[in-house]
Amino acid sequence: MLVKTFGSAVFGVDATTITIEVNIDTGINFHLVGLPDSAVKESQHRITAALKNRGYKWPGKKITINMAPADIRKEGSAYDLPIALGILSASGQHEMPNIGDYIIMGEMSLDGTVQPIKGALPIAIQARAEGFKGFILPTENAREAAIVNDLEVYGVDSISDVVGFLSGEKNITPTIVNTREEFRQHLENPAFDFSEVKGQENIKRALEIAAAGGHNVILIGPPGAGKTMLAKRMPTILPPMTLNEALETTKIHSVAGKLGNNASLVAQRPFRSPHHSISNVALVGGGSFPQPGEISLAHHGILFLDELPEFQRTVLEVMRQPMEDRKVNISRARFSVDYPASFMLVASMNPCPCGYFNHPSKECVCSPGIVQKYLNKISGPLLDRIDLHVEVTPVSFDEMSSERKEEKSADIRRRVVVAREIQNERFKETEGIYNNAQMQTRHLREVCRIEKDGQDLLRHAIDKLNLSARAYDRILKVARTIADLESSEKIETGHLAEAIQYRSLDREGWMG
Repeated sequence: MLVKTFGSAVFGVDATTITIEVNIDTGINFHLVGLPDSAVKESQHRITAALKNRGYKWPGKKITINMAPADIRKEGSAYDLPIALGILSASGQHEMPNIGDYIIMGEMSLDGTVQPIKGALPIAIQARAEGFKGFILPTENAREAAIVNDLEVYGVDSISDVVGFLSGEKNITPTIVNTREEFRQHLENPAFDFSEVKGQENIKRALEIAAAGGHNVILIGPPGAGKTMLAKRMPTILPPMTLNEALETTKIHSVAGKLGNNASLVAQRPFRSPHHSISNVALVGGGSFPQPGEISLAHHGILFLDELPEFQRTVLEVMRQPMEDRKVNISRARFSVDYPASFMLVASMNPCPCGYFNHPSKECVCSPGIVQKYLNKISGPLLDRIDLHVEVTPVSFDEMSSERKEEKSADIRRRVVVAREIQNERFKETEGIYNNAQMQTRHLREVCRIEKDGQDLLRHAIDKLNLSARAYDRILKVARTIADLESSEKIETGHLAEAIQYRSLDREGWMG
């Protein structure tokens, strides 16, 4: 007897439906074909024990299982449940006439219970697109899949639950999630706030500009100056995520298995802070079985690289293309996958190995050659993609002990949102550009026009401060964002002057 069940395979952040054909005939062999990996091949042993421990019989006949399309590699243990159900139905132990109406996924334990899977959200999206009635999966993943509207999602705890449901002997209530309500509830619960940061007004201003224009930023200062504390609060002043952005980000975290049990939408902008010992593959994604890297997990959020010069140079260099393209392409001999990677880079570093170059009270013990060598760990092309270079100075005792109330993140965010709305209107006809940081050179001539006084100031700054040629475009972009924060149609001289001061690392001899 031949029975078909349906599962799904995830490639990149999209799913492909897999047809699992189970045929039982005379004989005693077991054949599993269709390009399964080792975890899928081992399913026979898990299923055999699970069926016996749940009171079902393992058919003493020839079982042939084909997973189509046969040219796509099937990975992981999540096919246990649809294979087991196919065997029970094909052997005639239970009548399950509607088994083909559902996508079924789940890893099975030896006692017949089911374990959580990865990628439930993209599988649910594909199931709805292909017209399946519902999606049967482990209870821990049910809320994640139920984000998708117009699809019945059933969370189950064991194979007995599924058999009872499909044979009509048991009723299971579908999991329902009000996506918009869920999104709204999780939108405003920040763990950090800028009101907790004493002083550092100039740094807060720089980070506000970075958030308003989507600019990458690097913080340079001695140990204990507050670089990490400030960076961790960056997500709280970024514009709230839209529902589409939340769904895109949740898909990536779902594929990577980072959502956790009983989770649903990722409604707050992600903040990823990998250690400096991270490898190339862990940062950008890939591997034998490609998975999203840290830059994709930071999609629509912040990627924070603390102690930037301590990262391997090759690790930093592989970020350059994703920072420009806002996506990562992982290519293998048989296939290639794309992961989105539209993130804001926030980096921090000490100004020298000892950390006290330009410190107001402590003396630097590094020789000029050592200082320059330390800075050279960061390549020019990478710095070229960082718009704001911000010097962070230590907070004085008077500022730390002050009772003055600091501005809250919500107040800063309101100004950022207004500036972003101006940019959305400006670029509404331009595909792929949503903020000032994404502008190409051809847009600068249209959007960043400056008067003669501004031209003279910019020319003087480049000559006097020995700014590099690459700083010119960056200054114009940042100046445009500063003007947007003030709702100014023109880039004034003051806007340019403020933008120029955020190019510390372009100054000749800055590091001695």
